[in-house]
Amino acid sequence: MAIRTIRTIGDSILEKKTKPVKEMTERLQELISDMFETMYDANGVGLAAPQVGILKQIFVVDIGDGNRYVAINPEIRTLGEEVQTGEEGCLSVPGKEGIVTRPMKIEVKALDQNMQEYTLEASGFLARAFSHENDHLNGILYTEKVEGELEDVVYEELDEEEAI
Repeated sequence: MAIRTIRTIGDSILEKKTKPVKEMTERLQELISDMFETMYDANGVGLAAPQVGILKQIFVVDIGDGNRYVAINPEIRTLGEEVQTGEEGCLSVPGKEGIVTRPMKIEVKALDQNMQEYTLEASGFLARAFSHENDHLNGILYTEKVEGELEDVVYEELDEEEAI
């Protein structure tokens, strides 16, 4: 496994549409492992293949719910009309965040790392993460959906006692 370089806003690869995965290969298995490692190293909750320079329909998500999700060739549809509006950031847009409205509930149909099809209903933060990563597969950054201005991320520093 290896940590890959995350492409950032302004890199033209982030504006391109990805191609479907036809078969699982050893190189793609390695890519998926590297994507998880890269995402964890950057303290992210999702990472799409274009963010590491690969134009394939693959993304990974881990929102800390005890599951690691791999979505290959995903199809996402909105369930219901309820939406959620909240802060969103992106590893490809470091140091910034903005307000984005996304569906509250979605249905995801995708292939897993073993090329087995699955269907998943997701809501709340998981739906937001899947929707965000799926946009990357279509060359869309969240900055295109931000309501208002992008804001600088302010990290609260803990003093030594709080950090223990």
